[in-house]
Amino acid sequence: MAQPLDIADDPEQRSSAGAPLPDFARHLEKLAPTGHRQLRRGAPTTLQLNIGKRCNLACHHCHVESGPKRQEAMDRRGAERILALLSASPGIELLDLTGGAPELNPHFRFLVEGARALGRRVMNRCNLTVFFEPGQEDTPEFLARKGVEIVASLPCYTADNVEKQRGRGVFGLSIEALRRLNALGYAAPGTGLELHLVYNPVGAFLPPDQAALEADYRDRLRADFGIVFDRLFTLANMPIKRFAHDLRRDGEYEAYMSLLVDHFNPQTLPALMCRELVSVGYDGRLFDCDFNQQLEIPLAGRPRTIWDVDDLTGFEGEPVETASHCFGCTAGAGSSCAGSLAGDAR
Repeated sequence: MAQPLDIADDPEQRSSAGAPLPDFARHLEKLAPTGHRQLRRGAPTTLQLNIGKRCNLACHHCHVESGPKRQEAMDRRGAERILALLSASPGIELLDLTGGAPELNPHFRFLVEGARALGRRVMNRCNLTVFFEPGQEDTPEFLARKGVEIVASLPCYTADNVEKQRGRGVFGLSIEALRRLNALGYAAPGTGLELHLVYNPVGAFLPPDQAALEADYRDRLRADFGIVFDRLFTLANMPIKRFAHDLRRDGEYEAYMSLLVDHFNPQTLPALMCRELVSVGYDGRLFDCDFNQQLEIPLAGRPRTIWDVDDLTGFEGEPVETASHCFGCTAGAGSSCAGSLAGDAR
């Protein structure tokens, strides 16, 4: 079982030259007079479940390092336990399914149907191209029938930028998938079917202003392809795993970390997703967020699983485990699974 991360010993948390990276906790210490000496969890309202690491894509920025050859996946026993905990945790309003490509887990539909039967919102983090994989032909119809919210990756409205990050042919399939979702009623007034898009930078820089970029996306996608959507979420690339490896290879790791630290914005702290979210891995382990999950930093520094707790709302007041990657969520306007967090302090 993983132990709390020691920033001085973990290679993910060291610079290319071997020196420890800036300590996020020390930044919070400087803010003690404003009440942010330490991040603590609020009442959880979201269960974010990483259902597995298998994906039909292998994107350059992927902090999960998912891909077609990954086999890790939550089994039926774990899925049944998740639904039992949802039933026992009325404060959890949203089941947020991620991966990998979550649709490729054989228990994906079981989880969706079970959570919807319990009256919970369900959000599916979708790469869009998964709809064209064998066995996924009717997935869009299933999602629409169950009223599942879709958060779809689309890092640009032009083919070149998308395919630079996600691979050849991805843009065309993504556009076809979005048209199909629109035809099913997604993003149409009165249907209740929400369709959001996700932008993340192609390189080692911060996202632009979310509202301005959303307007650009809306104009270009409607004009060029007749596509509509509800909201655009901008996310910063997290300096861990596959993206961190690419940064080191290109000699950009220290510069990117300096960019994040130099643009630290304390206004983002109250809205950080780790304060109201419980992250669960495919093996049932509990974490503060999906990024801590990938670095195996357990929730509140205490290794626990879904079989060790009776509900998912008992973590209020526990400290959030932080490390240098947390600067990725607090730089500029901030970054979360629901987009920017505050006004940009740059």
